[in-house]
Amino acid sequence: MGDTLQILTAMIIYMAAVIILGVTFAKRANQSSDAYFLGGRSLGPWVTAMSAEASDMSGWLLMGLPGVAYWCGIADAAWTAIGLAVGTYINWLIVSKRLRRYSEKAGNAITLPEYFSNRFHEKRKVIMTISALFILIFFTVYAASCLVTCGKLFSTLFDLPYIPMMIVGAVFVLIYMIIGGFLAESASDFMQAVVMIIALGVIVIVGTEAAGGLSSVIENAKSIPGFLEFFGMATPQTAADGVQQVAAGQPVFGAAAPYGILSVVSMLAWGLGYFGMPQVLLRFMAIRRESELTRSRRIATVWVLISLTIAVFIGVVGRSLYPTALLTSSEAENVFILLSTNLLPPLIAGFVMAGILAATISSSDSYLLIAASAFAKNIYQGLFRKKASDKEVLNISRVTLLLIAVIAIVIALDENSVIFTIVSFAWAGFGATFGPLMLFSLFWKRTTRAGAIAGMIGGGVMVFVWNLLVRPLGGVWDIYELLPAFVFSSICIVTVSLLTPKPSEEIQREFDEVKTRRAEAAR
Repeated sequence: MGDTLQILTAMIIYMAAVIILGVTFAKRANQSSDAYFLGGRSLGPWVTAMSAEASDMSGWLLMGLPGVAYWCGIADAAWTAIGLAVGTYINWLIVSKRLRRYSEKAGNAITLPEYFSNRFHEKRKVIMTISALFILIFFTVYAASCLVTCGKLFSTLFDLPYIPMMIVGAVFVLIYMIIGGFLAESASDFMQAVVMIIALGVIVIVGTEAAGGLSSVIENAKSIPGFLEFFGMATPQTAADGVQQVAAGQPVFGAAAPYGILSVVSMLAWGLGYFGMPQVLLRFMAIRRESELTRSRRIATVWVLISLTIAVFIGVVGRSLYPTALLTSSEAENVFILLSTNLLPPLIAGFVMAGILAATISSSDSYLLIAASAFAKNIYQGLFRKKASDKEVLNISRVTLLLIAVIAIVIALDENSVIFTIVSFAWAGFGATFGPLMLFSLFWKRTTRAGAIAGMIGGGVMVFVWNLLVRPLGGVWDIYELLPAFVFSSICIVTVSLLTPKPSEEIQREFDEVKTRRAEAAR
């Protein structure tokens, strides 16, 4: 009980710091909807970079990714991490500056749906409505993954039922978001990015030492067929209930499964998701000066490379230290918690556990805020109450936060949910719905409004079709749904744009002005 109390004390201290941050920014956040949803475009380069990556990575960085590596080796986890690292860099390199510039040119847009709608000079807000609806759908799923993380964390730490602990996490995030808005979210995300990478670093060092050093960890991994291979995968032998079998005190594995080029490409496709990820794209729009995005790109890339590499290796270390402690794919996602509580003094473990809480909060607050803004700003004000006051929009957004949170809680009720699986579906949804359109809207002048609509609907629907109907067929069809959906969305945009009249002269002139400003800035 004493150890548990120390862990709880450390986490309460951390949570109090986050609440204080929210209260600190509350006054500025409530000045206007622009300040609440985008922080008045006032973020500096460090906060922009760190908050973007912290909100993006979420609890799956500390639980989902190490869990995959613990369960079946490094192939799935490592190729996913490589795809994400490459995607992060390219997104910051080619999208960030032009989106910052174009979002200001396009009616000073403060949300993603508003940018897309203004980019094509919509009178009937079809693009805005479709994009807002997709954001509501996929961010509700995303928020559910964060609540699963909270539930697993608290139930494992304090040996309490999963569902009440998951609801406690949801209530905390809601209180924080309703108080502070985007500025509080971004400032706390910066702090949480620091906490996350420190927590990862502490655990990998202490865990490797406890396992007998790096050589011992690697030797253990090599002894498991396919575990340490990039083109092979370990296959835990499980009973009918999904529990891995144990013989003579050791987990039972079958022969290594092949991991072919198709699987590699499928996992690398995670990197495509960045081009459509609202929580990252909004940071590009919110930075105070376009010129500071170069520094932000470097900071973000370094943070991602370090954190992803450590997260994968933590799964390998956990399998070496506790080979039979986590015997299902869902339980495997607790490996970070297991290492922290067993290897660190309780008070320090509490602060490291705050790393998971940090990752979860930094993502769920982003998801909830963007989803609420999509409804309040883009659907409620954009379609039904065009003359709604800022105060009215803010109040509607807070009601929306509550409703989304309730739906996310319902989705998260299953304590056997695998965080990595939930996140992968929502990630594919955003990547395919918005990624191709973001690229074409920024770099292809011939893109039309009809093409944009076709691309969003085609990409979003294909994610569901491929995930539910095609991928279960297996074999060559077992491809991560983001890749085929991204390609299909791109085809829809190009085909429909070429079959419909060119954009108006005004839209083309606006595109050229944004492009020219970039050329001038480069000189």
